[in-house]
Amino acid sequence: MTPLLTGISLGFSAGIGPGPLTTLVISTTLARGFGAGLLVALAPLLTDAPIIGLTLVVISALPAAVVTGLAVAGGLYLLYLGGKTVQTARTAVLATGGAAPQQRRADLGRGALVNMLNPAPWLFWLSVGGPILTEAGQGPKLAALGFLVGFYALLVGCKIGLAWAVASGRRFLTDVWYRRLLAGSGLLLAGFGLLLIWQATLGKA
Repeated sequence: MTPLLTGISLGFSAGIGPGPLTTLVISTTLARGFGAGLLVALAPLLTDAPIIGLTLVVISALPAAVVTGLAVAGGLYLLYLGGKTVQTARTAVLATGGAAPQQRRADLGRGALVNMLNPAPWLFWLSVGGPILTEAGQGPKLAALGFLVGFYALLVGCKIGLAWAVASGRRFLTDVWYRRLLAGSGLLLAGFGLLLIWQATLGKA
């Protein structure tokens, strides 16, 4: 399989798979519409460059305690986001109109922070993506670029598609069901947080 096809396959799996960023895309889209969910979906394009660089050069030499600390920090942040989402859901109403510039920056920042603190991208690039990228770099000049383009086109594209699907369904929601779905997404975020902490403390993160 060519690096491009490998990137497409892995990106599709990562894009549609459940995880903290996927859940945040859903909850943010439910709260503020497609534009807000789109910004969260774009977060990997902002955060993964340093992740790739660090995993290829540094992280393999870091003490295990540092990796564990990263996972615990990510879990705690997801717990905070989940709790805040559930609290907001109690009185939430469907938003109309566009978000303010400050809110758009906050949505993008949350997506970036969740992605940076989530151990999954770090572990992926350390154990799977890094070796593939290194091998592709030893082949034709554009092979490594093809892998990256294929991977991120599908990773981000799938999450944008998810945001669009959720946003399209918002018009059929009542405030009651909106609050229920928002609370459910908050609980799911908190669940991912607990899972990350559990995995870290057991040495599996």
